[in-house]
Amino acid sequence: MARGTKKIVFHKIPVRTHVVTDKDDAISLAKKYSAGIVAPGDVICLAESVVAITQRRAILPEEVRPGRLARFLCRFPGKDGSLATPPAMQLALDEVGPIRLLAGCAAAAFGRLIRKKGLFYIVAGRQLALIDDIAGTMYPYERHIVMGPKNPGKLVREIKKATGAEAVIADVNDKKCVDILGITDRRYIQAVTEALRDNPFGNEDEQTPIVILKRQ
Repeated sequence: MARGTKKIVFHKIPVRTHVVTDKDDAISLAKKYSAGIVAPGDVICLAESVVAITQRRAILPEEVRPGRLARFLCRFPGKDGSLATPPAMQLALDEVGPIRLLAGCAAAAFGRLIRKKGLFYIVAGRQLALIDDIAGTMYPYERHIVMGPKNPGKLVREIKKATGAEAVIADVNDKKCVDILGITDRRYIQAVTEALRDNPFGNEDEQTPIVILKRQ
């Protein structure tokens, strides 16, 4: 941080919502649940899974018909991986195409030889890392495979236009990993990442897929 630059500090406000479904709209949700709370300079943060749900990107496994390639490739990720089932792997194939996914597999094999992780997603596509395979997402989607949200950069800009506040879509887990998928002001990335590191989103009984960061 440059000398004389004031550190950005946020106060976190998890916001309880109704049960969000694919009938909802992410922009309307942000506007409704931030009303009377946010001011310019504050940040409206949405969990990536709830955004994906509003985009109808939550799919029941039984609605997917895995092909032979999906059934073969799903044997290779670790059992805890999000692509370790035939339906999830088929959705990954549908998302990026077989050529790109196979190129990612080749990159991953090479990565094992040189002891470098992450080459699969670099080649096959970052969006595949966002697939949650029956990950206990908010009811009534706890049995669904949830894909990553589409066009997060465009969506946060639309949320800012509708609310007047900055906006973020983030993928956060309980291992303190924060992945910012879309943000309206990149100067906030470090401060937002630190504020979300303890995962204030709640997909279960908390029902808080929106977190407002009030600038102090």
